[in-house]
Amino acid sequence: MNAYEVLKERGFIEQMTHEDEIKELFEKGGVTFYIGIDPTADSLHVGHFLTVMAMAHMQRCGNRPICLMGGGTGMIGDPSGKADMRQMMTVETIDHNVACIKKQLSRFIDFGGGKDDAIIVNNADWLRNLNYIEFLREVGVHFTVNRMLAADCFKTRMEKETGLTFLEFNYMIMQGYDFLELYQRHNCVLEMGGNDQWSNIIAGVELIRRKLSKPAYGMTFKLLTNSEGVKMGKTVSGAVWLDPEKTTPYEFYQYWRNVGDKDVEKCLALLTFLPMDEVRRLGALEGSEINQAKEILAFELTKIVHGEEEAQKAQEAARALFGKGAAAGSAPTTELPAADFAEGMDILSLLTAINVVPSRSEARRAVQQGGVKLAEKPVTDVDFKVTTDLFTDGKLLVQKGKKTFHNVVLK
Repeated sequence: MNAYEVLKERGFIEQMTHEDEIKELFEKGGVTFYIGIDPTADSLHVGHFLTVMAMAHMQRCGNRPICLMGGGTGMIGDPSGKADMRQMMTVETIDHNVACIKKQLSRFIDFGGGKDDAIIVNNADWLRNLNYIEFLREVGVHFTVNRMLAADCFKTRMEKETGLTFLEFNYMIMQGYDFLELYQRHNCVLEMGGNDQWSNIIAGVELIRRKLSKPAYGMTFKLLTNSEGVKMGKTVSGAVWLDPEKTTPYEFYQYWRNVGDKDVEKCLALLTFLPMDEVRRLGALEGSEINQAKEILAFELTKIVHGEEEAQKAQEAARALFGKGAAAGSAPTTELPAADFAEGMDILSLLTAINVVPSRSEARRAVQQGGVKLAEKPVTDVDFKVTTDLFTDGKLLVQKGKKTFHNVVLK
């Protein structure tokens, strides 16, 4: 199978700029493509991991990945999918984050050093020292404001009172320029990324076609969401990171072990290398047997990210806690309307609503003393908001102390 067929079968592909031409390109093979990663933190997270896996599949099928570090674009911040402007970072922070992410990527992509092996480049090399007037004349002339304002990534921000800064408005042009540079430097003909990057990817494709009269292509992947359409990769304690210092291998394992029944097959297809026949077999399991598929999902993913030894340790630790989980399974249950959690219910209100504590003051004391857990994650912030994305299959386990368990079920 060529890379297009692999990505299609596993469910990655969302949109393409020139479908027939892209299919033909993949049939020939040896495609040089790039995926950009802005260094907004010193680690990749689960949201990035889907695109990293797509890159790995592409490389396994004989194509050449370029991992583009956003040392230049990171100084602006991508407005796509963001309600407010991103926090500005110093050059030192950006460069530190780039170095950390480069190290992580080498676990998944082969940077062998040969002329056809993957490479890592940094757009700081051409963006940080741009001549502004020259850039406007050479690149800005190919963009119309009307067309840019029609892009989804700008629409949301234009409707908000805070608006869109001119700084962020430049982001699309800079990403388009990245594609042009990579085309000219490395004969890169395809840009890939999450579906929230569609407008930015089109900008680069059109810039190359207008400026150089050469073919260039774009493809986006489905975003990693659960069966309710909510983005995956968030827990009580925050994002699920690939860095073991930020999210331990055990926490990482447990996150995937606890995904919803309806999400198991999709996650196996997108985030592991298991053959699709096996993925479909595991996804078809029902009742308590689906837990076997979840164990395999958690083990395979933890093995890819943290290595087999850590995956084995995490699995053994999770099984050792099974007895504790069985006790939780017989715990009392309270049904609460899903609407109560749409904007987030504060933790003190939840604890009193399900009668785990007699009063808000008792709830506050329990939280501050570290005696409260949601889905086995400690909650120590008395203002913590409990939202629907923390529930698995409409259920959430609340624990107070060592012996009090309570299941909350959405209705």
